[in-house]
Amino acid sequence: MRSLLLLLAFAGIANAQVKSQNEPTNAAEAAAKKAADDKAVDEKYQAWKAKLPADQQAWETVLEQNLGNGFYLPLHKKDKIAGRSNAWDFVQDDPKLPRVLLIGDSISRGYTLDVRKVMAGKVNVHRAPENCGPTANGVKKIDIWLGDGKWDAIHFNFGIHDRKTPAADYEQRLETLIARMKQTGAKLIFATTTPVPPDTKDGPEIVTQIAEKNEIARRVMQKHGVIINDLHAFLAPQLEGIANPKDVHFNAKGYELMGQQVAKSIEAALK
Repeated sequence: MRSLLLLLAFAGIANAQVKSQNEPTNAAEAAAKKAADDKAVDEKYQAWKAKLPADQQAWETVLEQNLGNGFYLPLHKKDKIAGRSNAWDFVQDDPKLPRVLLIGDSISRGYTLDVRKVMAGKVNVHRAPENCGPTANGVKKIDIWLGDGKWDAIHFNFGIHDRKTPAADYEQRLETLIARMKQTGAKLIFATTTPVPPDTKDGPEIVTQIAEKNEIARRVMQKHGVIINDLHAFLAPQLEGIANPKDVHFNAKGYELMGQQVAKSIEAALK
């Protein structure tokens, strides 16, 4: 019995030693491991990028400058070296088809691939090179997002990230953004901000905040003749089963439904 206990004790010590060799034991080691992992991913990504045609390399550079190192850019790099498609794929335009730009936050990112799937062979579907966030960021970055190409339609949203923006500031920034986008000659389509459950970390007041911002946006869009794609009204009756619990985001089914609805609004606008 004593021999068995000693054997188990030694096995435990050996296991602890192996574990300590493979797992970070403090914040400094964890940070060093992450930095090493990030460096390895970046090296593979840069090697992948170097083999691309010039126009695709240029697009990847834009993404590197705008996606941000904290979350989206690392995800994008991992997708690319793994051969996975994502919302920021380079779009090789078919010159016979209209060009459409999607502008929006992570909700927009979520439905981008679904819009492309529905509109394949009908429309060249691009998206802005970042999670566009609030109107304040839009005013600052809109020229980068629009680029130099011609747009036939621009489908855009600003809302969840503006939930705490003062009403007057939100309205004025929407005015500024609409004026700039109208200069492109594109048909403009505004998507109302999607429903948010009252039990998120922001508390039930977020529901009121989103409703207020949607009301302001509707008034501004009607004033300027911007088409409204009312995603809020479309999703509200069918949230159960498509919305993530206690979160502003959606599951794959939710994004698929949104992608279909966004595609419908774009197709109607282009007619």
